[in-house]
Amino acid sequence: MRCRLLSGQTESVIRVVLAATVAAAAVALASCAGTNHAADGCYRFSNATRIGQTIAAGNRQHTCGFTGQLLDGGSFTLSHDTGKVVVVNFWAQWCAPCAVETPQFTLMYRANKAKGVDFVGIDMKDSRDQAQPFVKDNGVTYPIVFDQQGRTAIALGKLPAIGLPFTVLVDKHQRIAAMYLSVLTQKDLQPVLDELAGET
Repeated sequence: MRCRLLSGQTESVIRVVLAATVAAAAVALASCAGTNHAADGCYRFSNATRIGQTIAAGNRQHTCGFTGQLLDGGSFTLSHDTGKVVVVNFWAQWCAPCAVETPQFTLMYRANKAKGVDFVGIDMKDSRDQAQPFVKDNGVTYPIVFDQQGRTAIALGKLPAIGLPFTVLVDKHQRIAAMYLSVLTQKDLQPVLDELAGET
């Protein structure tokens, strides 16, 4: 279950357009040796990754990254975490599945930080005044980018931000290693983090 950002009718139209786009992309990809990057060489979304799986290292595309303003002040730049695995989680405080997922992410961040795994939350379509208590109540200590307009999803590869939550994994070389369009549990994510943290 995911929180929807759009009305049912609008979402239906977008799903049809997205399906057509993905189908067209699949044809294009077949003739381009399976690449999924734009003319600028950056990753562009083509399809989601199955839970528990990652994109093969040889097929990963670099992200053009992003810089965003933090919920509590200051800024976050993805490229500053080069050499680390980064979990980029898109959420909002009004999203019930996000309220289930966030405490688990908080625990995983604490357990994996020393292994070279960082987390950053992207708070979308939200109110700063309501998001701040949510972060405090859940004991979140990793950076939270306040992105009311959803610009980060576009910057990371025109991700289909139709519903929340969704999560992107960035490997040590700033390449997209996975794109999960679903709620994740610690059981889902920990083996993947171990795999990515073990890569050179």
